[in-house]
Amino acid sequence: NKENTPSRKRFSSDLFFGVPKSLINGIPKSFQCSLPLLRPHCLFPLFYILLPTFSSFFTSHFLSFSFFPPHSEENGYSFLTFQVRRPTIPSQHHFSKQPSYNPHYRLTLPRFHPQTHPPQFFFQFESPPSIWDRRQESKSKSTPNLLITKKEGLELYEDMVFGRAFEDKCAKMYYDRKMLGFVHLYNGQEAVSTGFIRLLKQQDSIVCTYRDHVQALSKGLSARAVMSELLGKATGCCRGQGGSMHIFSRKHNMLGRFAFIGEGIPIATGAAFTSKYKREVLKEADCGHVSLAFFGDGTCNNGQFYECLNMAALWKLPIVFVVENNLWAIGMSHLRATSVPQIYKKGPAFGMPGVHVDGMDVLKVREVAKEAIGRARRGEGPTLVECETYRFRGHSLADPDKLRDPAEKAHYAARDPITALKKYLIENSLANEADLKAIDKR
Repeated sequence: NKENTPSRKRFSSDLFFGVPKSLINGIPKSFQCSLPLLRPHCLFPLFYILLPTFSSFFTSHFLSFSFFPPHSEENGYSFLTFQVRRPTIPSQHHFSKQPSYNPHYRLTLPRFHPQTHPPQFFFQFESPPSIWDRRQESKSKSTPNLLITKKEGLELYEDMVFGRAFEDKCAKMYYDRKMLGFVHLYNGQEAVSTGFIRLLKQQDSIVCTYRDHVQALSKGLSARAVMSELLGKATGCCRGQGGSMHIFSRKHNMLGRFAFIGEGIPIATGAAFTSKYKREVLKEADCGHVSLAFFGDGTCNNGQFYECLNMAALWKLPIVFVVENNLWAIGMSHLRATSVPQIYKKGPAFGMPGVHVDGMDVLKVREVAKEAIGRARRGEGPTLVECETYRFRGHSLADPDKLRDPAEKAHYAARDPITALKKYLIENSLANEADLKAIDKR
C-alpha cells in the first residue's frame, strides 16, 4: 500500500556540500531563509565540536538535535532532526559485548499530514551498518540450488500438512459445537512454525501466543494430547485445564501459551538467560539450549517487546524473536497501528540483527532460521526475525472475518505455503505426486 508505507529517498555524501535542490523547492518559503544555517556541511563541524562536550552527559549511544522551523499547514512540516551516533556502545555487564559501529549520521525531515498515519522521511544519510545483510550476502553466493534434501523436504511437507489438517478438524468440531471457548487457527502460517521449530533440539524451548496448536505439534506433542486438551479432557497435555490458549508441556520444553499478547516474551527471555547463566557462570557443559519467542505484529507495540529486546542484546542471550506479521491485529491493520511498519528494523536499534523474510515460503524461513538459531548457539546473541505471513481464517472461529478485503485474502490464498512447497518438491525431483498423496492420506 504505497499510500500508507513510509517512503525514503537516499542521497550520497554530496549532502556535505549542500541541500539538494529538489528538497529546497519542497520546503516552505518561510523556512528556506534558514537553510544555509542547517546545511549538513555547516552542521557536521559544529556537532563534532559539541559531541565530546555532551557525550559525558548521555548514557545512550546516540545524540539527537532537533530544530523547529515555522509550521506549514499546507504540507505538514514539523521539525528537522539531526542525529549523531557515537562509534562505540559502552559495555555495562560482563555478558555484554556490543558491536562497535562506525559513526554515522542521520538528517530527517518528517512530514505529518492529518490524513496519513506514518511519517515520511525525505532523506537519510548513511544508514546504520547491517550485520545481517553482510552475512546473508556472503552466504547467498555459495548457497546451492537445492536448499533441502528429499528427506528434509518430505518431513517439512508432512509437518505442514499435518498442522493444516489438525486445524481444519478443530474448525469442524467447533462448528459442530463439540469444542467450546475461543479457538484461534493457524491456517496459512504453517511455514513459520515448521521452518523454525523443525530445526530445534529437544532441550530448546519455545513460547507462543494463543494461536498455538500447530507449534505444539511441530515441537513433538501428539495430536491426541493436544486435541484432548482442546476438548477439556483429563487426557490432554494439561489435563484439560489449559484449553486452546494455554498449551504447556514440560517434557517438550513448551513454556506455555499466553492469552495476553506480549506476556510470553519475558518468559522466553528468562529461559535464554537461564541457559547462558548455567553455561557461563555455573559451567554446566550440557546446558546450551536456545529459546524461540513467537508473537504477532500487534505485540510489537507493547512494552515487553522493547524491554526484552534490550535485555537480550545487553546480555547476548541465546534467543530468537520471531514476529509472525500476518498484517492484522484482530480487526486493526498493521499499517494503521504502528508508526514504523517495518518491524525488523527495530532490531539494529538494540544492537541485534533484524531480518525480514517471506513467511509464506518455508524454505526461505528455514534458511533464515538456520542462521538465527546458529548465531544463538554460537553465543553471538539474539536475532529479530519478521516473517510476513497471512492467516487464511478470521482472528478466531467466532470472527466472521468481514473486515479484510476479499482481494487481499485471495492474493495470499494463491500463495499457500503448502502448495508452494509441493510445487518445489515436484519441480526439483525431490518427490512425486504419489509420495505427496501418501502423506496427504496419512
